[in-house]
Amino acid sequence: MTHTLMNFVPATPEIILLVIICATLLVAAFVRANSQACYVIAQAGLVLTALSVVHTFIYADSGMSAMAFRGMFVLDHLAVVLKVLTLVVVFFTLLFSRAYNNDRDMPRNEYYLLALLSTLGMMILTSAHNLLTIYMGLELFSLPTFAMVAIQRQSFRGVEAGLKYCIVSAVGSGLLLYGFSFLFGVSGSLDLNVIAHRIVMGHVTVDPLLSMALVFVVAGIAFKLGVVPFQMWVPDVYDGAPTSTTLFIAAAPKLAAFAMLVRLLIGAMPSLHANWQVLLIILAILSMAVGNFSAIMQTNIKRLLAYSSIAHMGYMLLGLIAGTPSGYSASLFYVMSYAIMTVAGFGVLLLMNRQGCEVTELDDLSGLGSRSPWLAFVMLLVVFSMAGVPPLLGFIAKVQLLEALIHSNYVWLVVLTLLFSVVGMYYYLRIVQRMYFQDAKSDLPAISYRLDAGVGITINGLVVLLVGIFPNALYTLALHAFVM
Repeated sequence: MTHTLMNFVPATPEIILLVIICATLLVAAFVRANSQACYVIAQAGLVLTALSVVHTFIYADSGMSAMAFRGMFVLDHLAVVLKVLTLVVVFFTLLFSRAYNNDRDMPRNEYYLLALLSTLGMMILTSAHNLLTIYMGLELFSLPTFAMVAIQRQSFRGVEAGLKYCIVSAVGSGLLLYGFSFLFGVSGSLDLNVIAHRIVMGHVTVDPLLSMALVFVVAGIAFKLGVVPFQMWVPDVYDGAPTSTTLFIAAAPKLAAFAMLVRLLIGAMPSLHANWQVLLIILAILSMAVGNFSAIMQTNIKRLLAYSSIAHMGYMLLGLIAGTPSGYSASLFYVMSYAIMTVAGFGVLLLMNRQGCEVTELDDLSGLGSRSPWLAFVMLLVVFSMAGVPPLLGFIAKVQLLEALIHSNYVWLVVLTLLFSVVGMYYYLRIVQRMYFQDAKSDLPAISYRLDAGVGITINGLVVLLVGIFPNALYTLALHAFVM
């Protein structure tokens, strides 16, 4: 059951973050380029916003979802879980990126400001309950990332990646808008509940137009998730962008894109499950195949992780294919787990980077086990978790997905997924082989990092291990997100 609030209470966290963004913008105009003031404000703002999300939900919720702005904005269990995790992921992203940005004299104040703006867009997208709000949140989180990719203006590859990201994202947004126009045309409304109701009640009788709407909406979402056959931008953007930006676009946006996927397919078109299920099966199989087999051929660590992300987004779709609340919860649990693992993996790469030394190739990880045993151990946890080795977080996440598929009688898809997972094991083991069984280059500088970054990567690595052993708390949150 849902009640509508005519005040701004459900959007209090977004309002707070917007105030923080304005404060960061004003401070950036008056402090020196090497000042850490914007970093401190950004991190404090993320913590304050996360606390506000929890407090607002407790205040506004009485076992129901709270809605505002005439039903265009919703604060429910799904929004709270994804918003808090998004803010935590961005917090750790900025923590690991600080030294990297400083060493390369990047426009760091602008970096933090753009990151906050994009985070605000993700939060709006997560709570969007109207086609117009969905598009507004999507563009607000996407536009700042284009600038973040090309933030090193002297880097030709960075500018090229930023331009490619912008063009491809515009195509994806165009497809999504085209699908929205069909949805509005056949339902006469932008509200997700009204669209779902009119489809169920049979008020929508133009089946070809509804099919067109579904195809274009799924294609637009697939662009944002980076799944096959709309994955062409992922490896080039991951590789061309600064590693700090790569981490930002690799983790948190996946959470917001998942929220958009849920709102549009499960929220607006639940009665068309049999239709979009077929599309998701095709996307999932193609993504797992192309992602895993392409990653085998990579020698660049960022491109390898890019193709790995394509495969993981294919895995994530499996729970939605199951079409049950437990399957949806498994997909949410998986995308949350993937975000945690990605932050830890790229965090290790960021801590390894020094001024004048960029970790880009697999060989740059050679001898990490002797050069920095703790960073190597954290990376070991991450890659084994991504490969699905027990008892780590990634293993539990895959088990939940496969269990949901089995209960929905998709045993053949479970077998196929297991085969692709075995293929994926190969390139993850290559990373381990470089770290522990290959000598380091003699000219590599010593690895050192700040205490706060060391504490952050330790916490992140231990979460990958401990949540894998004790997954009940995180999985319970995922289950509650789909309690109707």
